[in-house]
Amino acid sequence: MVQLKILGLTFSQVQAGAYALILAEEGGKRRIPIIIGTPEAQSIAIYLEGLIPPRPLTHDLFIAFTDIVNVRIKRIHIHQYADGIFYSQVIFDTGAKTFPLDSRTSDAIALAIRSNAPIFIADEIMNEVSILMEDDYFWEEPEETPEDKSYIPIESLQSEELQKQLNEAIAREDFEKASYLRDLLRKKQ
Repeated sequence: MVQLKILGLTFSQVQAGAYALILAEEGGKRRIPIIIGTPEAQSIAIYLEGLIPPRPLTHDLFIAFTDIVNVRIKRIHIHQYADGIFYSQVIFDTGAKTFPLDSRTSDAIALAIRSNAPIFIADEIMNEVSILMEDDYFWEEPEETPEDKSYIPIESLQSEELQKQLNEAIAREDFEKASYLRDLLRKKQ
């Protein structure tokens, strides 16, 4: 098995309305893009960005439950790849017993990051689907210029107004915008 880490999350260029979760080989140069849905992408992004939603998300609720019943998520195992779909298991440990449960890969990863569980993939899947990247690079999408001349770029707002918009975005559960606003606030401070 090969251990993976989360490298990033981006809009899917392949499937509209979906995201690509980029997993990287620990200590290596191979990468795997996994197409995931919007709810799972938001759940992963919220946790990675350190945002606290006003209500617990499903993955947070599940982790709270495992803590209460004293069950630990030991690891995630991506064990099969067929017809463009990754199949995963969450490996649980009660102290007396270890057992796997089937899971969508996106849900398994959302749980893994919340429980600090390592993510593994079968060697044969890694060899089949990975992409070798010599250098990791990130790109920014071109910004669209609004037609309205009264438009004020969000980057030019004062910290107080940015904080107000951040709070509103979190309350609306618009976590993509909240993440962007949080980053702008950090740059200003």
